[in-house]
Amino acid sequence: MARKDLLDGCIGFDWDEANVDKNWSLHRVAFWEAEELFFNEPLVIRADPAHSGGEDRFVALGRADSGRLLFLSFTVRRTLIRIISARDMTRREANTYEHKKA
Repeated sequence: MARKDLLDGCIGFDWDEANVDKNWSLHRVAFWEAEELFFNEPLVIRADPAHSGGEDRFVALGRADSGRLLFLSFTVRRTLIRIISARDMTRREANTYEHKKA
């Protein structure tokens, strides 16, 4: 699925409070910092079939407003983006991101 098709029609975010707390306590990523990726270019998105059970899951590589490189796991529920996990990119993911944006 193309990125535009996936995010077309999305109007906001849907957060589970446990995920907000988990992302902060484990990775020091605030919910608002994770959301920033969807407003910054480039944003690299791919399907994550290995983690897609009852719903399609996706991963994203992108940059927060601060310049921090983040990896996200998310799904789209109707018109809302639901971020499941957010953390700093690994070195390999950062290399992939830098290559994709070139």
